[in-house]
Amino acid sequence: MLHELHIRDFAIIDDLHLTFGPGLNILTGETGAGKSIIIDALGLLLGDRATTEWVRTGKEIAEVEATFHLSTLALDDTAADANTAAPQEVSSQDDGFDQLRLLISEQGLDDPENPDWLLLSREVRLSGRNICRINGRAVSLQILSEIAGMLIDVHGQGEHLSLLQPKTHLLLLDRYASLLPLRQQIAQKVKQLRRIRSELERLNQDARTIAQRLDILKFQVDEIIQAALQVAEDEELENERLRLSNAETLLTLSQAALAILTEESNDGSPSTLDMVGEAIGRIERLARVDPSAENIAVDGQSLSEQLSDLARSIADYTESLEFNPARLNEVEERLELIRTLKRKYGDTIEQIIAFGESAQDDLAELDNWDAKSAEFEEAQEALLHEIGTLAAELSSKRQSAGERFAREVEVELAELKMDRARCGVSVEQVERDDGAYFPDGRRVAVSSTGADRVEFLLSANPGEPLKPVAKVASGGETARLMLALKSVLAEADATPTLIFDEIDQGIGGRVGSVVGQKLWNLTGTATKTASPKGKKRAKRSTQNSATILTKHQILCITHLPQLAAYGDRHYTVNKQILEEAGKEHTSTVVDLLEGDKRITELMQMLGATTDAGRRSVEEMLEEVTKAKEKAIT
Repeated sequence: MLHELHIRDFAIIDDLHLTFGPGLNILTGETGAGKSIIIDALGLLLGDRATTEWVRTGKEIAEVEATFHLSTLALDDTAADANTAAPQEVSSQDDGFDQLRLLISEQGLDDPENPDWLLLSREVRLSGRNICRINGRAVSLQILSEIAGMLIDVHGQGEHLSLLQPKTHLLLLDRYASLLPLRQQIAQKVKQLRRIRSELERLNQDARTIAQRLDILKFQVDEIIQAALQVAEDEELENERLRLSNAETLLTLSQAALAILTEESNDGSPSTLDMVGEAIGRIERLARVDPSAENIAVDGQSLSEQLSDLARSIADYTESLEFNPARLNEVEERLELIRTLKRKYGDTIEQIIAFGESAQDDLAELDNWDAKSAEFEEAQEALLHEIGTLAAELSSKRQSAGERFAREVEVELAELKMDRARCGVSVEQVERDDGAYFPDGRRVAVSSTGADRVEFLLSANPGEPLKPVAKVASGGETARLMLALKSVLAEADATPTLIFDEIDQGIGGRVGSVVGQKLWNLTGTATKTASPKGKKRAKRSTQNSATILTKHQILCITHLPQLAAYGDRHYTVNKQILEEAGKEHTSTVVDLLEGDKRITELMQMLGATTDAGRRSVEEMLEEVTKAKEKAIT
């Protein structure tokens, strides 16, 4: 429910605070006083285009802020006759705001400390910039309008006429007939169908392109497999190439080192190993005389063993060396092959091997594309039959529901003095060669909502054919049709706050009272608008203190006193001339009317200034009170 609206420096509004209640909220006043400007301000929250013209002259920023209460609300009976409606929270596991709460949570905009309250705001600056906020956090205009659209629906002046937009008719009919579970089954099947068709489209590419891709993949895979690469092989080959290309120098150096260690010199001097051995022998004799030198002897023996190991290692290394030009050529050719593969497939051998494995997977997939294509084709056919069966069932139920719906709308229109009007619901399918298989043999286009195109139809005058509602009525007929649709679809429409901007255009006083009662009925206060599906109906107690559940909060701008008399709260909108810094400017003010002030306003609307006129207004209010009590009883 819209609890509070704050508008500042918007058009001719200076600083306006409005607190609304549940039930029917009426706004009246002279033309040009600013009633529709209040609706325009709410339109900014719904995503309407923001222009600098909305910023009040002499100001920099225009602001609109709306506070909503997200819980099931109650209307106290005592408000039925004197505008004392007050919101009371009603305990309920499902208060109708589950989808909204989920969206707010997903966007990270929830306020855990105040989960039942939501604050929407938008600023328009002279610079052209506008800022949107939810619970004080900046959001995009798309998110703001999406969330606001789940809370408010504005009817009138040609804006936000959701019930006259064919794209909304399908969902409203499905809600009306409780067909959303069946529709969800179809949506899941269609999602599978789209995935399969996407795979088929990918597989069924041009045959030449596939053949070319196959040839390339085969060449790449064969080239990498034939190379038989080993991880780190390039490093080992580089080391081997270095040894082979310097084999003669390495052999000379290693032989010389080995000779120094193991052979006598030309002058008969002993080898290094012999000389070290002789030295160690003397150290061992020294240690036998002086035990403190034992550690020196141990170190000497260790050095002798290390030198012997070194000599053996050099000998082994020398034997491994060979001057082999043929092997050198093989190594260089292998290294060149690896360098070539690196230029094509990766900077390292690991990357080349990974590329080859990926190419093998692609090759296997393309080699089996015929088999896969056949498999997907079979799955597609099966799904098209399943979807067709479900969609045909849904279409049949929609057709039956549409007939019931049309008859109910005709009853509502008859009460609104359009007793000759006829209604209908068009449920049509579009045949398509690749569509779902209907049991009657047709192939029909399907989407996640089924196979139907639904549109509400109307014939306002006898002898005229049924036509789309958006093209038939105008003026008062449009307003009455919209109200009749809303009355029938009250169960299906989940929008909590409905705003009717001058719904009385083209409607006379004779119909005004009926319109007022139907608007009041939309609030759900009357027993007859309580849910008929097994839920406990609200009842009025003999002590006049029962609490009645509310379906919709209604805000209505009207010029008809017969309609305004049904309001649970009545506000008057007026212009006042203010003087500031020696200059005059116009501002909009809104007052809540009660008691005698309300009677005076209704008299002015009726054009009555005499005592007889006052009695007429009092009698009208008494009749409204009786009508409300009768509806509740």
